[in-house]
Amino acid sequence: MSVPSDSRIVGDGDRQAAFAATLVDEWVRSGVRHAVICPGSRSTPLALAVAAAPRLTLCVRLDERSAGFTALGIGMATGRPAVVVVTSGTAAAELHASVVESDLARIPMLVCTADRPPELRDVGAPQTIDQHRLFGSAPRWYADPGVPDEGSRWSWRSLGSRAVAEAVAGPAGPGPVHLNLPFREPLLGDATVGGMPDGRDDGGPWHRVDVATPAPSPGLVEELVTSGGFVPGTRGLIVAGAACGDPDAVLALAEALWWPVLADPRSGLRSRTAGAVAAADGILRSTLFAATHRPDVVLRLGGRWASKVVTSFLADLPSVVVDPNGWTDPERGADRVVRCDPTAFCRAITDAVATPGGGRSDRDAPWPSEWEARQGRADHVIWTELHWFRTGAEPALTEPALAHRLFQGMPTGGTLVVSSSMPVRDVEAFGSPRLDPPRVLANRGANGIDGVVSTALGVALATGPTVAFVGDLAFLHDVSALVGPAGDRPALTVVVADNGGGGIFSFLPQADQLPADRFDRLFGTPQSADPAAVARGFGWDVVEIDGAGWSAALDAALVPVEGGRVVVVRLPDRAANVAAHAVINAAIVAAVDSPGGTGPVTPA
Repeated sequence: MSVPSDSRIVGDGDRQAAFAATLVDEWVRSGVRHAVICPGSRSTPLALAVAAAPRLTLCVRLDERSAGFTALGIGMATGRPAVVVVTSGTAAAELHASVVESDLARIPMLVCTADRPPELRDVGAPQTIDQHRLFGSAPRWYADPGVPDEGSRWSWRSLGSRAVAEAVAGPAGPGPVHLNLPFREPLLGDATVGGMPDGRDDGGPWHRVDVATPAPSPGLVEELVTSGGFVPGTRGLIVAGAACGDPDAVLALAEALWWPVLADPRSGLRSRTAGAVAAADGILRSTLFAATHRPDVVLRLGGRWASKVVTSFLADLPSVVVDPNGWTDPERGADRVVRCDPTAFCRAITDAVATPGGGRSDRDAPWPSEWEARQGRADHVIWTELHWFRTGAEPALTEPALAHRLFQGMPTGGTLVVSSSMPVRDVEAFGSPRLDPPRVLANRGANGIDGVVSTALGVALATGPTVAFVGDLAFLHDVSALVGPAGDRPALTVVVADNGGGGIFSFLPQADQLPADRFDRLFGTPQSADPAAVARGFGWDVVEIDGAGWSAALDAALVPVEGGRVVVVRLPDRAANVAAHAVINAAIVAAVDSPGGTGPVTPA
């Protein structure tokens, strides 16, 4: 253990500086590469230590709520926790929404709230609230080590190392860790004088945690193959969402079993691959098809579809849920929950059913071919109705057309962060397969619209050019994400679907059963602020799209630019949006039910 470098007496400020520097050093040794800080006094020791770490990329945010979601976005994009540092009091409380999302979405995040020392609690000291277990049961681990002192010096490296390990590899899976760190004035000090404990000689973290990703037991594999319906030719269905495992492993299993895959955009499976069904929302609106194509067994991998049509179809079907940490079964109908790595599960079942020749031997088998045919018909309708190349004329600017064009126009290798509410549902329903589908991310843990722009900001900071697709209310809800120096903005393009309020509510019974003025005030909630004017006010480059030439304008606006851009797309009113969805969904159902139908479409 190192000792102070001179004879100066070690005071609280120096010791706290050494404590903070030790934590940061352990975080870096454990693979942390990003930190998000909000201005505040009580967090000074930790903020200075973070800023002094050359291997950490620093982002400074004004608003703690936005900072939490920025850190969440970094963790979502990289799989590594970002550190978020805030001062005490309500600043700490502002992080709660992002901590909840981190918990439910299983995204690692390291939350550090500064606090007053014990002698200033419960005596009316400013910026002092009860921060003990402030976030309830959401964190994977919680620690309040007290004000750093000589008696705890031996534990500092363990504390820093364990915090990262619990965020990445806790028993309940990745998620948030909360360190509540009280500091005593003086808040400035010298870490060298304070004396940092020595780390491991090899430069590694104090604790190394090995994460096993177990395959299913041979007995379970045998049982599923012999009596569980996991055999080629069975009427089975794979439902794949976010974190479904390696897409190649999922497709190999589908090929071996001859099972279609309902591919959520976040699954990474929306390529033009036989067996991948992207238009499930439209296809299953056909009551005839849904009634005659009930599978005998369903394999659920990863997150759920947002589509109520799809989730309702699956609700009472025999199903096996593969989930290494959680319990993804809100309908409570799963026959079996397998605690296993999805990739390992897919590979084990594939190996068990593989034929000597390998792969699917009869691509014309009725069960998979009927799903593939309906996917082709539905996709033909989507392209014909929502894209110019089939008719030679630009389609009307509607929310389905915007979602379709945005998904198709995403730059190769790009990342699309989609807001909850209508954007995620429209991308799910109308995001046609493409050869090189973009990476799609979304805050679907708590399914809220809070913090979407900040999340996308974090994704862009961590991984490069990113597009966010949000509604006007989600944009305004997170407007503080736009605050900050222009030079600190990454290549983030925010596409705002501006329909003058909460469009999703117009699909609910309230829209028909309440007086129009009451519905609009309580649910539609149109705002006085213009998203374009708001973005300009914060110094962002703004593109406004409305009417003729919209598709070309959108394509041009998706080209990444440093410094960020907000693209406001002016859409028809919410009633027209409901009608537009009804028209295309009816056309899809008609094509699905048609005796002949149209085959797959190949875009120009």
